[in-house]
Amino acid sequence: MSPRTTATRRLAVAAAALALSLGVTACGSDGGSKSSGGASSSSASAPTGTASGAATGGSVPKATGDITVFAAASLKETFTELGKKFEAANPGAKVKFNFGGSSSLATSINSGAPADVFAAASPATMKTVTDPGGASGQPATFVKNTLTIAVPKGNPKHITGLNDLTASGVKVALCAKEVPCGAAALTALKAANVNLTPVTLEQDVKGALTKVELGEVDASLVYRTDVKADAGKIDGVDFPEADKAVNDYPIAALAKAPNKDGAAAFVAYVQSPEAKQVLTAAGFQAP
Repeated sequence: MSPRTTATRRLAVAAAALALSLGVTACGSDGGSKSSGGASSSSASAPTGTASGAATGGSVPKATGDITVFAAASLKETFTELGKKFEAANPGAKVKFNFGGSSSLATSINSGAPADVFAAASPATMKTVTDPGGASGQPATFVKNTLTIAVPKGNPKHITGLNDLTASGVKVALCAKEVPCGAAALTALKAANVNLTPVTLEQDVKGALTKVELGEVDASLVYRTDVKADAGKIDGVDFPEADKAVNDYPIAALAKAPNKDGAAAFVAYVQSPEAKQVLTAAGFQAP
């Protein structure tokens, strides 16, 4: 073999070795790029998954099944409307209401009546349920309500304030003192220094209002929301002492709720912007 041939072969081997080295390096570089790209993809997807999980975990569960709500009588019109809206947003849910005097509802709950949610017309009444551990979590105040004097259309007795309720021949209905509207009435009368003997004491605000509608009394102390809801039949007379007897309305899911997810969902809905629009339109005040 000539020296020229030997040199040529050595040059070819060296070139091949160089090419092989460059090829390995290129593969290694490409692999590293893929690994880096994979890591970036994994890193990007991890936060997405975490965020999605957090959002799911922190959201209010969709309601299904029956949800039994015990609510103050003064909430009848608004809660009936909210119940329909809630059901429309939760096709698998059915809201069932029990409206009445808050104190009577609280007694029923404490006696074991099956209920998922309690909405009372005063914190004192709610406390009779929460103190024995009947609520799941802290109650939330979702609205306030103020008293007014309900009178027949046209106000035939010309009542302008609480003092006029003591005039001869004026018959007045009040809620019983155990009921939030009754306790508020007593507070307002005391603030006005008015001593009043009603002809009847009703177990909820709708009962006191009905007495005026039927013409059985000349006036009753009820909530502004009740007068507004029944504006076609009665008039309302505002009085300054009402500001001394504003009632907070708390709502809570109950500890022994048969439908805990449904209870949580309804309580959350009542505090939503949509529900607040319905409540304030009816005359309730924001808390």
